[in-house]
Amino acid sequence: MDLISLFVKSVFVDNMVFSFFLGMCSFLAVSKNVKTATGLGIAVVFVIGITLPINYLLNTYILSPGALSWLGEEYAQIDLSFLSLIVFIAVVAAIVQIVEMAVEKFSPSLYASLGIFLPLIAVNCAVLGASLFMQERGYSSLGEATVFGLGSGFGWMLAIVTLAAIREKMAYSNVPAPLKGLGITFIVVGLMGIAFMSFMGIKL
Repeated sequence: MDLISLFVKSVFVDNMVFSFFLGMCSFLAVSKNVKTATGLGIAVVFVIGITLPINYLLNTYILSPGALSWLGEEYAQIDLSFLSLIVFIAVVAAIVQIVEMAVEKFSPSLYASLGIFLPLIAVNCAVLGASLFMQERGYSSLGEATVFGLGSGFGWMLAIVTLAAIREKMAYSNVPAPLKGLGITFIVVGLMGIAFMSFMGIKL
């Protein structure tokens, strides 16, 4: 599979938010400010970009049926795929902890603005979903898995930054009182989802 096509498809066609509705909790909660949304988006890109190659290697050489054959013929029948979910979650949690410590040290203001949502990247279903999609689709190389991870992260970041920019503009709009807050946000997200559906017609 062409890596550029895979990246573009991951960002637009298979967007984690608008195609699979993953990571919606932090997507809606942190999209009030462009600066904060950008910071969280970069953190998500970094976490997915690091965890997906690690999980790919673990899945390929340890967890998949017969993956341990490199240790010897007696290990060829071992199947540790039932541990995949636990291992993937552990890797994500470890990387998120590192990111949290780095953000707290180098950007305290961003750390304060993100609040509880930075450690919650560990339970952001878009991050875990990317690893599970990688396993399900059976990418043939580390490069494909890495590009898919980066594309998924950038797609999620694009979605949250775009929504944050729209919500900032809506603060100056005459929104009907019953729709203020999450009401108009859900409508905007629905329209954005319809807009992203137009990319499904692109042949990659």
